[in-house]
Amino acid sequence: MEEIKMEKQKKIGLVVEGGGMKCAYNAGILDAFLDQGITFDYCIGVSGGSGNVASYVAGQRGRNLRFFTDHIHSPKYFGLKSLLRTGNLFGLEYIYAELTNSTGEDPLDFAAIMKNPTEYEVVATNALTGEAEYFGKEDMKQDDYRPIMASSAIPAACRPVEINGVPYYDGGIADAIPVRHALEQGCDRLVVILSKRRDYVRKPQGMRFLYSRLCRKYPKIIEAIDQRHITYAKNQKEVFDLEKEGKAFVFAPSEPIKVGTYSMDEETERKLYDLGMRDFADQQEALKKFMS
Repeated sequence: MEEIKMEKQKKIGLVVEGGGMKCAYNAGILDAFLDQGITFDYCIGVSGGSGNVASYVAGQRGRNLRFFTDHIHSPKYFGLKSLLRTGNLFGLEYIYAELTNSTGEDPLDFAAIMKNPTEYEVVATNALTGEAEYFGKEDMKQDDYRPIMASSAIPAACRPVEINGVPYYDGGIADAIPVRHALEQGCDRLVVILSKRRDYVRKPQGMRFLYSRLCRKYPKIIEAIDQRHITYAKNQKEVFDLEKEGKAFVFAPSEPIKVGTYSMDEETERKLYDLGMRDFADQQEALKKFMS
């Protein structure tokens, strides 16, 4: 009897870069995915992208946009008052607990995340080793989103976030665009959303005297920040090499919109979100072919 071989079903993953307030761009693309019913077998987010992916996996269209337009007006979100009250320039507790918890003003539908068969991970950097670590939804609980907080804790601007007694900082330090990890998780093809334009070149981190002083308890983090421009260039090369091989489909801002990591301008954030929507529309047919 002739053996019938079943073709292995492709596992398609989504990788979402961070970038603080620049993540309004990926918020637009993620909402477009929800509008079109586009899903993935595996999703991983970094820093600000980690929280955006959570809303996407939960199916909460429009939720991410509110965090770049409505909630930014609270003094608890960002700024000197947040820094003096919590030690964090970005109010991580306000964003990922007070607002996001089940009793908050803009709760995350955690039950929907757990029910969704999509694998969901976030990246954080171990402050003791300077290495990337990966947390899945099994590491989160209702109203305990420390892995997302840890992934978003920018050194010098935020205190490290402790998980099981270990301090963690922003995942973008060690693995800003975790395509290699996604492939290791069994993905065959990847859709990658970058927060910077394709020609972006990361420069060596400025203000070394500041971050080396504020992070002096964590010398491995200082080393990782010193090397970050080199690590990032390697990440970029991995992404574009995969794209050339036909294994990655890349979204990156098609127009220059001046938004910094710490920008707090509602109108500019809306423009960046709208650009994400437009870039998706322009590439929608090509994406369908890639995912088929």
